[in-house]
Amino acid sequence: MTHAKSKLIFLLLMAVLFPGCARMALYAAPDLVPNLTGAFFEECDPALAREALPAELKLMEGLLKNAPQNEQLLTALCMGFSGYAMLFIEEEDPARASTLYRRARAYGMRALGVKALTSGNIDDKLAGIGKESIQPLFWTTLSWNGWIRLNLDNPSALGQLDMAQKCLDRVMEIDPDVFHGAPYIVYGALLASKPKMLGGDPARAAEYFSKAVAVSHGKFFLAQYYYAKTYAVRIQDKKLFSGLVKAVEAARPDDIKDACLINTVMKQKMKALSAAAEDLFF
Repeated sequence: MTHAKSKLIFLLLMAVLFPGCARMALYAAPDLVPNLTGAFFEECDPALAREALPAELKLMEGLLKNAPQNEQLLTALCMGFSGYAMLFIEEEDPARASTLYRRARAYGMRALGVKALTSGNIDDKLAGIGKESIQPLFWTTLSWNGWIRLNLDNPSALGQLDMAQKCLDRVMEIDPDVFHGAPYIVYGALLASKPKMLGGDPARAAEYFSKAVAVSHGKFFLAQYYYAKTYAVRIQDKKLFSGLVKAVEAARPDDIKDACLINTVMKQKMKALSAAAEDLFF
């Protein structure tokens, strides 16, 4: 058991037995929660991470009951549920992943201090969010757009496209390179996935994916995976697809310490995607 997890379990026991002490402990050790979520993405063993994360998320939800406004806990929960849905659930159970993305978004909204975003208030709300809140804004945006991407046949999701797009635009204004250029990946995946009548634009998607690859110098495999899956397949560019597959095959997942888990999972997913190439290209 890691030192960070031992501390978290101790805090949960404090939350159950002495609620006031748990709140004091959280504020006295502000780096604990970010370090714990950071350690999750540093884990290079996907099986271990998949087994461990649900319990850790429930531990943090237990702590949240005694510190319901704690921004770090709320951000960590948004990040954790988003990562769990994206890495482990999305392809095998899209409906469940949708539920997890919505759960993540709700925590992210709370971390941002926003009760609800509507077409009438979103511009003012986003204008008030600055660089100090880039983490909750980014993970809220990722979870929201992840949910929409899985529900493009749902009128409710289509009705939220514009608001989610504005959140992504605000992330791009503040820091498009956050988390190894992930905002470029989200943008590219949306533009490549949406039909043209809803704003889809494969040519622009390729530009965003190229920028994402450049930010990490090709070391953040999430970019190559979605570049191949959503763009190369859509425009039937088998040469590009093969090049992206080979680049990921040849690279080391631990070249970026805080993305080792993502890179390892993307290596696995890219291998599976490559194995299905005959069915993807015609």
